[in-house]
Amino acid sequence: MKKYEIMFIVKPDLEEENIKKVANSMKETLEKNEAKVLDVKEMGQRELAYEINKYKTGYYFLFVIETENTTATKEFDRLALINENIIRHLIVRVED
Repeated sequence: MKKYEIMFIVKPDLEEENIKKVANSMKETLEKNEAKVLDVKEMGQRELAYEINKYKTGYYFLFVIETENTTATKEFDRLALINENIIRHLIVRVED
């Protein structure tokens, strides 16, 4: 099993309920593609290192997942690029 860390930043101007919906939909995407979500961390609203799309802050999430294949990470990447509420994301493979 390969282990990955996925961090993504949601727009800060959404309501809290919508921010959680975005995170839950991304988590469901991973689970539908046979990834096991080991940990979910809501890191809260933080200041960005630099301005992204006129936003100076963002709502951070970190998922730690395990998966046999790369289908889940590729689908997450595809949907994160399409989703207008996610302003940035990063997927990193963790070496054991």
